[in-house]
Order: sequence, then structure tokens, then C-alpha cells
Amino acid sequence: MSQELAKNKKAYHDYEILDTLEVGIILTGPEVKSCRIKKVQLKGSYVSFESGKPLIKSSHISPYKNDSNKDKFDPERYREILMHKKEALKLEHKLNEQGISIVPLKLYLKKGLIKASIGICKGKQLHDKRRDLKKKEQNLEIKRALKKYK
Repeated sequence: MSQELAKNKKAYHDYEILDTLEVGIILTGPEVKSCRIKKVQLKGSYVSFESGKPLIKSSHISPYKNDSNKDKFDPERYREILMHKKEALKLEHKLNEQGISIVPLKLYLKKGLIKASIGICKGKQLHDKRRDLKKKEQNLEIKRALKKYK
């Protein structure tokens, strides 16, 4: 059982998710406390590699209000991802393919640890986004109609 801390809704709208992975993430103490009170934003964040290490960039974790070192806290620092070396190499090769991005989809608690779900994604075209919105709207109408007749 896991508790969701943050979700990247924009990623589900802008990308077609081809595959997902569960990974660990290195956080400091105040960052963990901020995550637990859901002061995290993943919108616009992405995964890139620097010297073979996968990093989450552009994610925002607000400073913890009771932290004594608030002034030294960088809310948008690069956060290292924990995964096996072979997995990291596979992801790095996938990232080099045309049109492939790696995006954090959600942050959640699992057995007391903060985990991230990252997705290997391909960008959607405008007509794909429209089709998905239309399908979602149709499903809502069907649910409303069924609810009405119960």
C-alpha cells in the first residue's frame, strides 16, 4: 500500500507513456519532511544524465517551515535517482533515441521510503491530445448516464 505525495498530471497529458519504472530518490531530511506534507511539484520536471548518473531536474520541493537552514535550502536542486547501473545504462540509451523523454510521473511513500515512478515517454501530437480528451469526455458522459438510470 502506498500513499501518493505528488503526481505529474501534465506528463500524462503531453506524453504517451511507453514504460514505467519504480526508482528511489536521494533527498535531504528537510526535503523528506516537505514531501510528507505534500509540498512537492513535478510539473515540468524531467530526467537527464550527467556523468552516467540519472538526475531529476526542475522538480520543486518547498522548504520545510520548521527547518533552521531555510536560507541554504535550494528547492529546485538536481536530485539523484537510485537504480541499478544496468537499468541506468538502458535508460541513457533510450534517451538518445529520437523523440524519447524520461519524465517523473509520481512521488509516493512505500514502506516508509519515498519512491518515484518515472516513465519512458514519447511526445503526443496535438490531434492525439484532442482524441484523448474526447475519449475521456465520452467516458464521463457514459458514467453519468449509467448513474442516472440506477
